[in-house]
Amino acid sequence: MGEKRTDYISWDEYFMGVAYLAAMRSKDPGTQVGACIVSAANKILSIGYNGFPTGCSDDEFPWNRVNENPLENKYFYSTHSELNAILNYRGGSLEGCKMYVTLFPCNECAKAIIQSGITSVVYDCDKYADTPSVQASKRMLQTAGVKLIPYQRTGRSITIQL
Repeated sequence: MGEKRTDYISWDEYFMGVAYLAAMRSKDPGTQVGACIVSAANKILSIGYNGFPTGCSDDEFPWNRVNENPLENKYFYSTHSELNAILNYRGGSLEGCKMYVTLFPCNECAKAIIQSGITSVVYDCDKYADTPSVQASKRMLQTAGVKLIPYQRTGRSITIQL
């Protein structure tokens, strides 16, 4: 009888890979973010990416980052991946779950993470660490006892050919 493979991906690689794959669904020309919520038993419960709410056409709403008319900026309309993943879940409580996210959550998403009962956030990129939004996010998440876990990149390349 043969032996099992030893080159399989880890749970962290798998779930962060799913978050990155979800990010590829985002139509945002500037930043694509994905999130994956996982149970304590390593089951995927929900996935989200940044985009407009259901029924709000991404052809009719603006993708601008900057416009002198604030109603022509994407920020009033777009929903972040973390909030989308939380809102997409239809199975009950997220108490004790872990969220994998490609970009560290903003302060608004931190509130939703805390209120939903998610207890750990594994994040990859933290490029906005010096912004007030992320500083407030970290303060709230840490105060609420949410574990903040930087994703440990392995350098492994995963290729999916479709």
